[in-house]
Amino acid sequence: MHKKFLILGLSSIFLFGSAIATTTLTNDHPPTENTDQSEIGKDLIGRWDITVDNKGKQSPSWLEVKLSGTRTLVGRFVGIEGSARPISKIDYNNGKFSFAIPPQWEPGDGDFVFEGELTNNGIKGTMVTSEGEKFSWEGVRAPYLKRTSPPKWGQPIELFNGKNLTGWKALGENQWVVKNGILTNPRSGSNLISERKFEDFKLLVEFRYPKGSNSGIYLRGRYEVQIEDSPKDAYPSDILFSGVYGFIAPSEINTLGPDQWQTFEITLVGRMVTIVANGKTVITNQEIPGITGGALDSNEGEMGPIYIQGDHGAIEFRKIVVTPAR
Repeated sequence: MHKKFLILGLSSIFLFGSAIATTTLTNDHPPTENTDQSEIGKDLIGRWDITVDNKGKQSPSWLEVKLSGTRTLVGRFVGIEGSARPISKIDYNNGKFSFAIPPQWEPGDGDFVFEGELTNNGIKGTMVTSEGEKFSWEGVRAPYLKRTSPPKWGQPIELFNGKNLTGWKALGENQWVVKNGILTNPRSGSNLISERKFEDFKLLVEFRYPKGSNSGIYLRGRYEVQIEDSPKDAYPSDILFSGVYGFIAPSEINTLGPDQWQTFEITLVGRMVTIVANGKTVITNQEIPGITGGALDSNEGEMGPIYIQGDHGAIEFRKIVVTPAR
C-alpha cells in the first residue's frame, strides 16, 4: 500500500471485514500506560479503535496517545488509507482534547483538525478534513489481545483450491481470475476477501508480481503485510517488501525480485507476528500496535478474513494455506 491516494469524501481522508476457536485470550481493555494520578491525560493515554461516520457508512481508524516527558501528550494516527503518522502534540483539558496533523496523500490545503472528549464508554468527537468536510467519530479502548497459553495448531486449510474463486469474494467489480491453477489479478481493480474468518493462525502464501507492482495481504482483514517490488538493497522500511505497513520494518528486504515465485510464512498470535520471507525470518514475534491503513474495520477483538489487495497492481498467487489455532 505504498503511496496510496485517496478519493473524495471520507475515503479521501485517512479516517477513520468458518469461525475458528483459538487459544485462550484476555480481551479486557488494557489500563492506561501511566499510573501516576498527577499525569495529564491519564484517562486518554493508550490505544483506541475508532469508527467514523462517513455519511452513514462506518469507516475504521486508530489512535494512540502517549505522554512525552512530564507534560506533553503526543501520539500516532492511522486512517482508512495511508500509513501511521505522528501527532506532535495533543492539547488536553478537563476531559477534552484536540490536535491537528497535515495531510499525507489527501487533496486539500488545510490540516486535519480533530476535537474529542472522554465519555463513559470511550471517546468521541469530530474532525475536519484538509478539504473542509466534517465528520463525527467514536472510539473504544483497543484490546490487548494477550494470549495466556501457547497456541495448539489445527489442520491446514487450503483457501485457494487452484480451480476457481470458491471461498472468496471481491470488493466491487471483480477482475480476479484463475488461470492454469494460479489466482491472477491482471490489473488494478477490486480487493479480494476470504469468506472464512480466523483468529490466530499460520499463513503460507506463494506469490509472484511483475516489475513495479504493489500489493499486500491483510491478516484478519486489519494488518497489512506489504508485497511490493522493493529493491533488495533498499534500507528496510515498514512500507517496503515484507513490512507490516506503517508499523514494523523487516530486518532486511529478502526479496527475489519481480517475476519470481516467492513465499511468506506468517504467524499471528494475538498482536504478535513473525514473518519469514523466502526462508529467512525478517520479523520475529513483534507487536502490531493497531490496524493498518486499508483495514476492513477497527474491531480488533474479533476474528477476520484473509484480505488480498488488488487495487494497486497485478499480482498472482498459487498457494494460500491457513493453519488455524484450535
